[in-house]
Amino acid sequence: MSANSADGSGRLDVVLVKAGRTKIRYAGELLTDDGTRVAVRAPWAGSGVRDFGFVRFEPGDVFTEYYWRDRWYAVKEVRSATGALKGWYCDITRPAARSGPELVVEDLDLDLWVSADGTDVRRLDEDEFADSGIGETDPEAAAAALDALDELEALARGGDFTALLA
Repeated sequence: MSANSADGSGRLDVVLVKAGRTKIRYAGELLTDDGTRVAVRAPWAGSGVRDFGFVRFEPGDVFTEYYWRDRWYAVKEVRSATGALKGWYCDITRPAARSGPELVVEDLDLDLWVSADGTDVRRLDEDEFADSGIGETDPEAAAAALDALDELEALARGGDFTALLA
């Protein structure tokens, strides 16, 4: 298996970086890597329950995560331990980079939630994004991040969201 392709088997460590530091690292099952998009399945990697008010991530949840090398976001399909779809949590990130058994993704603070039935589409953490200072330190990245958030929101509201994952 090369760094840019996979037969859908094996382990891949996902490394989420924020502000230059590793925020979280977890092992996932590599599903596919076509050279542009990487798909990984992993159990909820957080400790305990994370209740956002509109969704709860908890032990037993399974995330099927899609990362792109040419897009400024990652989409994570979230299912309960019983397999029920909870929705999609989207991280706005720099394009993913894979090196051997590691997939490194830089979180840019912005997020989007899309409920399973598509009726709840909400932008998250815009205040954190503004406070990060990226608009001043890297205006091109800030513009790309905001464009990515707008793109995902438009897909979610337009009913074309799941086409991203096909």
